This record gives sequence, structure tokens and C-alpha cells, in this order.
Amino acid sequence: MNDLRDLNRDGPLRFGPYMFHPWQRLILDGDRPLRMGGRALDILQVLVERAGNVVGKDELIARVWPTSVVEEINLRVHIAALRRALGDGQEGQRYIVNVPQRGYVFIAPVQRMAHGTAVAIDTSPKRQHNLPARLTPVIGRDAMVGSVVRQLPVHRFMTLAGPAGIGKTSVALRVAELLLQHYRDGVWMIDLAAIDDPARIIEYLAHTLELDSGVDALRSWHALLVFDNCEHLLEGCRAIVETLRVSAPRLSILVTSREPLRALAETVLHVPPLVVPPTSALHSVADVMGYSAVQLFVSRARARQPAFCLRERDLRAVREICRRLDGLPLAIELAAAQIDALALVGLQAQLGNCLQLLTQGRRTAVPRHQTLKSALDWSYQRLSPLEQTVLQGLAVFKMAFTLEAAVGAISCTVLRPASLVDVVERLARKSLLSVEQRNGVTRYRLLNTTRAFALEKLEHGGLLRAFEMRYARYFSPAHWASRGPVSLQFVEQLTSFG
Repeated sequence: MNDLRDLNRDGPLRFGPYMFHPWQRLILDGDRPLRMGGRALDILQVLVERAGNVVGKDELIARVWPTSVVEEINLRVHIAALRRALGDGQEGQRYIVNVPQRGYVFIAPVQRMAHGTAVAIDTSPKRQHNLPARLTPVIGRDAMVGSVVRQLPVHRFMTLAGPAGIGKTSVALRVAELLLQHYRDGVWMIDLAAIDDPARIIEYLAHTLELDSGVDALRSWHALLVFDNCEHLLEGCRAIVETLRVSAPRLSILVTSREPLRALAETVLHVPPLVVPPTSALHSVADVMGYSAVQLFVSRARARQPAFCLRERDLRAVREICRRLDGLPLAIELAAAQIDALALVGLQAQLGNCLQLLTQGRRTAVPRHQTLKSALDWSYQRLSPLEQTVLQGLAVFKMAFTLEAAVGAISCTVLRPASLVDVVERLARKSLLSVEQRNGVTRYRLLNTTRAFALEKLEHGGLLRAFEMRYARYFSPAHWASRGPVSLQFVEQLTSFG
């Protein structure tokens, strides 16, 4: 990518009849110096060094008045003075164009003078991003998006973590859209779902960014890179992110992954589910529509069935659908997409078999993102055999459970207590278990959709009955009677939730 900030060190810049000497802060019309105020010269330098690209108004103000609070009217006044000095618009010559709602762009051809020779500089507009066009609004994420937008330029490296279907990519894309004007060299999405070999990450990155000289070209970039879907390439992603943080100090990096990279200087934000209304809010449509899970359901239902209208008699059903789907945006979207075929009553009736309900996916997504079941299966296939068995065994818990309860209920000669503790913590890191703190006690819970998936695997493997018997034996009165008079209170503490 061309950058006149490097080129203008080698000589003055020529455009139209003018010769611009940035380092002498001098602009000549032939042999005659132009009379131009210092602020106008500052603006000209910023626009010329970014020739062919739109420079946002906020960026111009920040560059020209770095220590002052200035209104946009001041910028417009100096832009007008600069245009008058250059004769912008006279005799058909244009230099500076206003792009409504965005900023200004220097459009005239620019040449660099080196050793008496003029070298043309490409000032055609440069591609500033590769973000996909947004088809639907992002619902219920304003607070998280705002937090990342504020923190990312400062921290430079952040990871959005969470389970399949939680909306990590949607949050990352919205952040990237809002920060597009902040980064001189744009914002770029690197979707790693397309590759499985960690050795190809650098090659894929260079190809996506169209870097002829490899990733070394990123050393001078002021850009945001969004590494999407990193969970299957953790070590490779960790290595390249840590390298880029050192070698390219003006890069910002936003990662989405089902588990953190565990890299140096990583700031991890866990993406929460959308908010489901409590039963106390079921008095009016207006109250229920204040909750993001319902907002998403109604929005997607209307996209499928424009005449859909949420009525008071529907509130309990919609709330139950959103609750049983754990507030997962992907699950809610897939369920709402079937509103015309099943109606609300049919959707609610199908919740007991939610994985089958959520198999009508998005054809434009990669296979593992088309349905919730395919997303869960993709994660499951990347677990070790021991992790798979533990995940299946934990599905016998209908509510949140403590680590001690998990060890007591499903440990056996294969699942030894010491290894169980480690595996449960690994499953939590991979976002297959949610972690909750209450009254100083750590509890784990499978989302309803994940539990249904794990139960299906357990039944197909012929182990469902065996794990149910272990669970029942552990929580039987006879077992707890042998542990003393505090046993019943203790078992409540082990399993209580809600």
C-alpha cells in the first residue's frame, strides 16, 4: 500500500502547478511561495500523504489540533481557505473533495521529485477493508461493542471468547465497522474457518491482505486485523499474534475464538448470551420487548413473516423459547426462521428436541456455522476421547453443578477424579461449559443446546443408562446418610441453582 509519509522524505511533491516541500512547510506556485496559514498547511500535508483515500473529519481534527478541542466549523473554515489558495475548482482543476458523512479526499495526481525526475504516485482510492456487507442489525450488543471500540486502540490485542452461536463474529464485525475511519490502513477480516493447517496461517494472511512482500509489509501498517474463528489453530494464532504485536507496533488485533489464545498481553472478553426476560416481565409486550433475546426473535420472525406481531398471549411462549435456547443468537435466529412453518405453538412444542429444531441453517455460511448442531459437532470432533466422554457424562446434570458433584457423580475407573478435574476446567476454557460464581461457590453448567447434543451422543454410544445410574447412586439418600447429618444441606449446596 502506497504511503506518501515515507515517500515525501526523498523529495518534494508536485501536483498541478504546485511544488510542495513538506519538511520546509513550503508550497510554491512556480517560483512564487503561496501565502498559506499554518493550519491549512497541516491539513494539506495530511490530505496529500493520504492522497486517494478518504480522511475522516475526526482524524483531521486530531492530527491538526492534537492538544485542543476544536469544532468541525474550524476545520471547514481552513479547508475553504486551502481550496481558495490552491484555486480549487478554477479552470476545471479539483484537488480536495468532500465525501458526505465521511471526510475529505485529495484527488489530484501526485508526483514525487527525486534527483530531478518526476515519479508518479498512484493516488487512486485504496481498498480500506474487506468486511462483508451487513444484512441485518446487531441486536443487544451495544454495550459490549462500545466497550471494545473504546479499549481496542489502547490495548491493541483483545479476544472475544464464547460458545458456538453466541455471536462473537457479529460483535467483531460491528467493532470493525465503527473503527474503520480510525485506522489509516483500514480494517481487515481474516476468517480462519477456511483453513485447517496452522502452517498456512501466514500464507493465508498475506493472500487476504494482498501483500506482495509477505507479512513484513505489516511493520509500518496502522490497521486493525480481525482473526476470526481461531479455536482450531490456537498455537499457530498465538505465535503469529505475539510476533505481530512486537514487529508491527501500530497494528491492533481482535480475535474471536471459543477459547482464549492464552497469549502475552491478551485481554479476554467473554461474550454473554442475550438477555431473556424474567417471568416478572411478562405483563406487557413493551416490557418484554426491552430484552435483547426477544428483540432478536421478533426481528428475525418479522424478516421471515412480515405480518408477525407479538401479542400479550404470546409472551410466555416467546420467553420460554428464548430461555430454552439459552439466549444464543444463532439458536434464536434459526428457531425464528421457522415461524412460518411451525408458528409459536409448534416452536415451543419442538423445544424438547431442540437440536432437530435448529437444523435449518444458513446456506451462505461455512458448513460448521450453518446450523447449531454442525457448530457443536465441529467442536466435539476436536476434543480428545477423554474430553468427549466427560462432556457426555456431565449431560446427566440438568442444573448447575460443583466440581465435587461432577467428580462424585461420574468418576469411575476410566474417569479418575484427578483427570476429571483437569478435563472439566479444559471444557470450560473451550466454552462447552459455562462457569458461574454464586456465594463464593464455583458452579458449571451445560447450555441446554449443548446438553441435548451431549445426551444424544451418550445415548448413541450406549452409555446413557450407566451414567444415569451413577448419578442416581451418588445423590441417593442412602449414599448421603452415610456421610453424616449435614449431608442433605451439603448436597443442596452442591447442586442448587436458580
